[in-house]
Amino acid sequence: MAIQRMDNVGIVVEDMEAAIGFFVELGMELEGRAEVQGPFADQCTGLDGVHCDIAMVRTPDGHSRIELAKYRTPTVITSGPRDQPHNTLGTHRVMFAVDNIEDTVARLRPHGAQLVGRIARFEDSYLLCYLRGPAGIIVGLAEQLR
Repeated sequence: MAIQRMDNVGIVVEDMEAAIGFFVELGMELEGRAEVQGPFADQCTGLDGVHCDIAMVRTPDGHSRIELAKYRTPTVITSGPRDQPHNTLGTHRVMFAVDNIEDTVARLRPHGAQLVGRIARFEDSYLLCYLRGPAGIIVGLAEQLR
């Protein structure tokens, strides 16, 4: 077998505390924080002078993680507007299964979340929506209908 599991998804953010607050409100747990720098970081990322703060948040089941990174150096690069539509090449999203989609959206709004479209119903199976979270990332929510 080529891989054992997906370890985490990395997201570069400007405001670490806001990003942690968003994902904790979503229901993730802060697993830990660290400062990363040195030759291994430069070699791994292909950048020179890497110095960043990271925070790892995990889903309640412990199987999925997001690594949040706030770069001190080198300077963060923005690749374009943060409100790019979902069909932009390279755009990604992270999807979460939730118990109550409307409640989750309401709880995330004070943390800067904005719906990309609206909550949609897929047959009698799911309620789905995309929203923008920290650093413009698109977060998907899915509520399975019973």
